[in-house]
Amino acid sequence: MTYVTRTEHTFVDAHGVTIHYYVWAAPEPRAIVQLLHGVGEYATRYERFAQALAFAGYTVYADDHRGHGATGLGQWGGDHAKLGKLGPGGVRAAIAAIQQLTGIIRTAHPDLPLALFGHSLGSLFAQKIIGTDAASYDAVILSASAYRTLTDMNGGDLNAKHKHLGTTGHEWLSRDPAVWAAFAADPLTFDAKVLALFGLPDTLRLLGTPRRLNRDLPMLIMIGEEDPLGGPASIRKLAAAYEKRGGLSDVTVTIYPGARHETLNETNQAEVRADIVAWLDAHVGRENPSPHRG
Repeated sequence: MTYVTRTEHTFVDAHGVTIHYYVWAAPEPRAIVQLLHGVGEYATRYERFAQALAFAGYTVYADDHRGHGATGLGQWGGDHAKLGKLGPGGVRAAIAAIQQLTGIIRTAHPDLPLALFGHSLGSLFAQKIIGTDAASYDAVILSASAYRTLTDMNGGDLNAKHKHLGTTGHEWLSRDPAVWAAFAADPLTFDAKVLALFGLPDTLRLLGTPRRLNRDLPMLIMIGEEDPLGGPASIRKLAAAYEKRGGLSDVTVTIYPGARHETLNETNQAEVRADIVAWLDAHVGRENPSPHRG
């Protein structure tokens, strides 16, 4: 596989926060993927996935969300203890910054399809974004997502079912112990305790259920069978809601047996990457894609 050089860029959001984002540019891109990472992590944790997408012809854009990665360190003067705090505007501002990056991508690549890929918290952000502005995108992938209600999404200890397997507190992420150790040792990662980090009002803003979208997008929902955030029942409910209430005609659900929360860091991660590329090829990566018509 030929590797591309990752480049780093910034823009300033409506609240004056400098947002850091990264680009993995495919030599001859067929489409763009905008990647939204989860809580407690950052964009360049997806290096291997982004390189695989670039190799397959998909340029990747990914920001460090408010309070995360380089963006968070810049916000909080390098104080790692404050990572996870979103800052002024909270969840709404974090989502607005993601949409601001979408605008940057559209300006740079007006004739290429754009797929939105959200993992975990990023998938909750993606659900909220397409709920108001599906027309800005050509496809959406929800990874490790959930039906966003208090009864269908786990707001408690995500490691409870897996803590007997190790001592890091991160056993819920993957079957691979190396992933637990790397997460524990990484100075830019932290526990995904959303209520403590965001506060009650912003946590409640993450809730909601699909409604009629303003564009019929193809959607892929992918999850590990043992993912404690939502799980298979929650995901099936989500898919049905996007079909019945959202008006989507092409919704695919993929559940990986035995896998946990981070399927891209699972023991079968090569299979997961290949499945995503195949789905993108079928939906936005045709040789002569038609220009976006939002």
